[in-house]
Amino acid sequence: MDDFGVYVVLGENDAPLKLLCANGSAQFSVAVPPSSQQVVLFSRGRWGDRICVNAELNDVDRVPITIGKLTPYNRCLTWEQWEEESWTEGVMLTVSLEGGHLVSGQMGQRELLTVSLEGGHLAKGDMMDLDLTLSMKEYTPESAMAPSPVREGKRKRGQTGVEDEEENRGKENTCPIEAVSSFSEKSTPLRKVRGQSRGGQTRLFLQGEGQGGAALTPQNTPPQRGKGRPAKTPTTQTAPLVNPSGRWGQSLCPIDPQTAILIGGQGSRMQFCKDPMWKLCTEDMSWVPAETLAEGPTPEARIGHTATYDPDSKRIFVFGGSKNKKWFNDVHILDTQSWKWSTVEAQGKVPPLAYHSCSMFRGELFVLGGVFPCPHPEPDGCSDSLYIFDPHLSIWYQPIVTGDRPAPRSGHSACVIQGKIYVFGGWDTPLCFNDMYMLDLGLMEFSSVQTNGSPPSPRSWHGCVLLSDSTFVVHGGYNGNQALNDTFTFNTDTNIWTELVHPQLSVPRAGHSIITMALANQNLSFKDDGNERNSDRTPKTLLVFGGGDNEGTFYSDLTTLTVAELLDQN
Repeated sequence: MDDFGVYVVLGENDAPLKLLCANGSAQFSVAVPPSSQQVVLFSRGRWGDRICVNAELNDVDRVPITIGKLTPYNRCLTWEQWEEESWTEGVMLTVSLEGGHLVSGQMGQRELLTVSLEGGHLAKGDMMDLDLTLSMKEYTPESAMAPSPVREGKRKRGQTGVEDEEENRGKENTCPIEAVSSFSEKSTPLRKVRGQSRGGQTRLFLQGEGQGGAALTPQNTPPQRGKGRPAKTPTTQTAPLVNPSGRWGQSLCPIDPQTAILIGGQGSRMQFCKDPMWKLCTEDMSWVPAETLAEGPTPEARIGHTATYDPDSKRIFVFGGSKNKKWFNDVHILDTQSWKWSTVEAQGKVPPLAYHSCSMFRGELFVLGGVFPCPHPEPDGCSDSLYIFDPHLSIWYQPIVTGDRPAPRSGHSACVIQGKIYVFGGWDTPLCFNDMYMLDLGLMEFSSVQTNGSPPSPRSWHGCVLLSDSTFVVHGGYNGNQALNDTFTFNTDTNIWTELVHPQLSVPRAGHSIITMALANQNLSFKDDGNERNSDRTPKTLLVFGGGDNEGTFYSDLTTLTVAELLDQN
């Protein structure tokens, strides 16, 4: 007997309400009472060949507030009123089933049954047409039984206690490259004309705006442009995505010559991406939705996090980040061999951080800088601290560091070269940096790097990746006024900056991902000035994905070019 069902609890004293059943409607919608402080959605029974249950909270105008997804491995979702910015009267919860046995009406536009709560009873309402494909997974309960509508089902936030969680409420970080009045998504962006008018530009520190000339957002939080809600657009999606949606603040992590994993990000209308996880197959440069490929509790949607791959253990470590008014200091691990997520219950202390850097060295994670929420009325602040996570012991600790430590910052970059971490750029409102620091991992000593050549202008949220044993590249970024499109390489042997010009790197963007991969289908050596180079290595390819232009456009394009092209310009 198929006893599958999807239930919702809308109040602490309410019984679970069954929304979907084995042979019922494929979609359903229910009104959320204004008095409800928490919504708990869960499934019970055997999933069979059902794929997922998409869920979305919408306001009275059918604009999404937040999204989620139930799967056979993630059977419970919870939303709390304080976490969402637009939880008001007229909120509707809509759920739709994918896979399994569906009743008539599943073809084309599906029938959606809308109900409202009237005096504790359900009343049938109007019929609507809506077909949504959403994708964010939450905590997986140990039991498929109905959970209690209390905070027990929520994912733990690392080692922060109740005091820290209460302290962090009300703190918000926003995308520095988002627009309120206009937004779009492009896969083949066109270069903007240098010097063109940029009305209503976003700045790291706004003067003369808001009341009394104060900044519109916390001091060290990248502000948004303007006030009010963005224009509303239809939310109906008629076909599955074949490529990731446009976004910024995501992570792209290579795990082998054939594969890279995309995690998280935020796109138009300040919405966290409904397709948060993708797998890039480099043999044909195709994308595959990967959210349901891995078992276990996936990380909550976020931006400003880091995803770091350990080639020895073949695991991806996701740390930190933020989501609207929430800040994270949790560690999630994706085992790329078993394709299972796990959450670390780490010892030691590390604050919630976003826009930090994370470097892997000898099996440990080195986390430097980042933004952290401060107690009211202080603004959000930037960190200059170094934290190390030991995966073998599941412990955080702070090492004793000497030397000339860099100023507090976030949105910077860090590269590990020959036992040293090179730190470049970043911001701490109202300043952007273009200085360079080096941390000797043997001596645990910081020092300022005196560079030669013309350095990049001050910037944050730029792309940075290692090209060779002594060279890394810096591309794009945000200078507090606009997105940048220039490219530089830095040679650690000579300490020389060199500016590069390449037509494929001409689009201004910030908050993008930039990686290098030794693609499996490029196994030929190459030569330079008649001298064979890298004959024992596979030539590397540079890949650039996503980002935004600070004008309301979020990219979903993937740019590829050989590393040899960039090194030959040095």
